[in-house]
Amino acid sequence: METGNAKSPDAKLIEIRNATIWRGTSRVFDCLNLVIAQHERVAVLGPNGSGKTTLLKIINRELYPVVKPDSFVRILGLETWNVWKLREHIGIVSHDLQQRYTPDTTALEVVVSGFYASIGVQGTLARHVNEDQLGAAIETLGDLGIGSLQNTPLRAMSTGQQRRCLLARALVHQPDTLILDEPTAGLDFAASFDYLGRLRRLAEAGRNIVIVTHHLNEIPPEVDRVVLLKNGQVAADGPKKAVLSSEILSKVYETPVRVAEIDGYYLAYPG
Repeated sequence: METGNAKSPDAKLIEIRNATIWRGTSRVFDCLNLVIAQHERVAVLGPNGSGKTTLLKIINRELYPVVKPDSFVRILGLETWNVWKLREHIGIVSHDLQQRYTPDTTALEVVVSGFYASIGVQGTLARHVNEDQLGAAIETLGDLGIGSLQNTPLRAMSTGQQRRCLLARALVHQPDTLILDEPTAGLDFAASFDYLGRLRRLAEAGRNIVIVTHHLNEIPPEVDRVVLLKNGQVAADGPKKAVLSSEILSKVYETPVRVAEIDGYYLAYPG
């Protein structure tokens, strides 16, 4: 087993084989198999309790599979990574991560902490921050339209501005891949549309996008593959148009669901 510092250009972004994953005393996945290649744009959907959050924790290297023959979880070809190095390749944005910052943390501190895969840069860690990192953090905040907020604490920002801070944290390394957990949760229409627009531009610029959600309208048109989870299993996996059908969604969610497509976006409404 290797401890990773670099990725192979031919490696899969995520490769999970026959994985059994526990969270505490609950077995979430049993013999899970899932492969996502680099340069794919994928949405992961499923009802509450289907395993979406656990899948994120697997990718984030917070959870590992039960050790058994012919079973592994590999990220960019490796089973074990130096987490600081992994962040150079994969940026993660989640509501859980946002909640871990104190309200007094400034935008600049949030973004700089991305270099250290930490929550904030207090104490001895602050002494390691250099001018290049500060410059990159300020530039990334500016790219996302919140450069004027670099010294503003999170408590003084709107939820949309806070979410953009977390996106800047993920982008400060210029990673190839972004993984987003329910990206517009808690945002109003204006903030949601702004955020989705920024994700679309990142995808158009060549970023790989993996979105974990249970809202169809959060899936940008650039996403072309959907993985549907239910009860810790892959219930459907394939092209977006094939998976996001009334028949499949009604079966997985156990309620009548109708689906409409408008300008590349999908919307679900009661059947």
